[in-house]
Amino acid sequence: MGTPATFVLLRHGETPLTPQKRFSGSGGSDPSLSDIGREQAEKVAAALARRGTVQAVVASPLARTRETARIVAARLGLDVAVEDGLRETDFGAWEGLTFGEVRERYPEDLDAWLASPDARPTGGGESFAATAARVGEARDKLLAEYRGRTVLLVTHVTPVKTLIRLALGAPPEALFRMELSAASLSAVAYYADGNASVRLFNDTSHLR
Repeated sequence: MGTPATFVLLRHGETPLTPQKRFSGSGGSDPSLSDIGREQAEKVAAALARRGTVQAVVASPLARTRETARIVAARLGLDVAVEDGLRETDFGAWEGLTFGEVRERYPEDLDAWLASPDARPTGGGESFAATAARVGEARDKLLAEYRGRTVLLVTHVTPVKTLIRLALGAPPEALFRMELSAASLSAVAYYADGNASVRLFNDTSHLR
């Protein structure tokens, strides 16, 4: 089947919103990394430099992912390409709110969102079904561009979980059954016959 294309999936480092578990998508304030987030990115960079397998770096266009990617790519001696399809879901009116605050303010919309991947967050946000279609298109585009190579994709919670879910052939509700830490690494290998193999998920050993 030849050498697979391997996508190493890196969730960006912490922002000021991350410890508070606030919705932070592509429709909000676009926060930068916190000092902790930059430190996490440096630790990821050191770990990936030791492994020496990453041949290209691609990032979501949002500030926190581009900043994480720049720190890692500088250590690896690589440039950063930007792929819009890797951006986080737009959470509409929920941007910046905690889950509890959304539950209090928009209970019916939240229940619908938890029950169906086609439901959109309040205020014209993006459904998980729409996110999956966008991420799937980005995946296919990048697989065509980086055949047989190991590529670091610096992205967000939903795109990483979506790529894992699609590789496993798992249902949409699987998104709610995965924990993904800031600055964690996951990996999926994609073979020429169309099969995919999840090789790593939510690894944070480099942060200890």
